[in-house]
Amino acid sequence: MSALRPLLAAAGLGLGIATVREPGPRPAGPAEAAAAASMPARRRLEFLAGRRAARRALRAVGLDCGEIPRSGRLPVFPPGRAASISHSAGIAVAVARAAGPGLPLGCDLELRPLPRAAARLVLREDEEELLDDRDEPFHAGSRPTGAGWTVTELFSAKEAAWKALAGTDPGLGLGLACLGEAGETPQGLRPARPTGSLRDLRVGPAEDGLCVVRLRADPARAVRVRVVRIGTGVFGYVLRPSPSLGPSAALI
Repeated sequence: MSALRPLLAAAGLGLGIATVREPGPRPAGPAEAAAAASMPARRRLEFLAGRRAARRALRAVGLDCGEIPRSGRLPVFPPGRAASISHSAGIAVAVARAAGPGLPLGCDLELRPLPRAAARLVLREDEEELLDDRDEPFHAGSRPTGAGWTVTELFSAKEAAWKALAGTDPGLGLGLACLGEAGETPQGLRPARPTGSLRDLRVGPAEDGLCVVRLRADPARAVRVRVVRIGTGVFGYVLRPSPSLGPSAALI
């Protein structure tokens, strides 16, 4: 995971990493302590690891941050600070940006590959042509341009994009499936909530092995996402806005 730091730094992002196995995990303040107290032991460790990862990501871009309380299941950051958090297999990661109000932030870590059968919960028919038909398509590192995508990659791209899109407009009300606090994804997929699902986003290829994820209901609202392969898992993160898609795409 630490090999991602230069890649993210080039995109203007700070990376924070924490694990549930770190000794002596403690809440950073009373709000975190109150939130953690009601959680089962495993979830409590994941929650605190996510907070540590977020503080480390913010420090990587020169910002300090104390405790990070939550509203519902979403983290609440002090003014001028924001990060996106994800958990998988006992590891928490976070990305942060130093400046730029309204700039999109979103990341997703998936260290447990999703089965091909999960595609129907993630994709619609107009996206299935993106899938890689090989049995063993994974190779660590950046994905090659023109290669097919796995279900895990497309899932991670949509999860990261959802956080960025929802973060810039809380009124979107996507209510997407499979999102726990800060986008945590348990093993396997839960059914979609009535208000929407990942299938309400559409993913497509972009330049240099990137992808673009759009709201189906408003295709002008879109973000570019890079998905990096990590062993048999993936890490997806949203990039800065770019004019590369032309004037018809209002990238946010």
